[in-house]
Amino acid sequence: MARNEVVNIAEAKARLPELVERAAGGEEIIVARNGKPKARLVPLAKKKNYTYGAGKGKWKGAEHILDNPLPPDILNAFYEGSLRVVRKRSK
Repeated sequence: MARNEVVNIAEAKARLPELVERAAGGEEIIVARNGKPKARLVPLAKKKNYTYGAGKGKWKGAEHILDNPLPPDILNAFYEGSLRVVRKRSK
């Protein structure tokens, strides 16, 4: 378990690189002024790596959207104006 250390501001200024490394290692450093705690050095939260497929089975209710085709009116709205109709010219 991480231990806490109380350090006054003047000492923290002189030892900042050391204190930052210790905080990064899991310790909690309390910075005090006149014996009263003012700030805390703690490690940053680690970034979580995304695992592909980690959410599988956690979402409910959207299965029908992927399994059924879109209604014709919505499907036509996607293609409206993008398909060019070629007509034969009359002589």
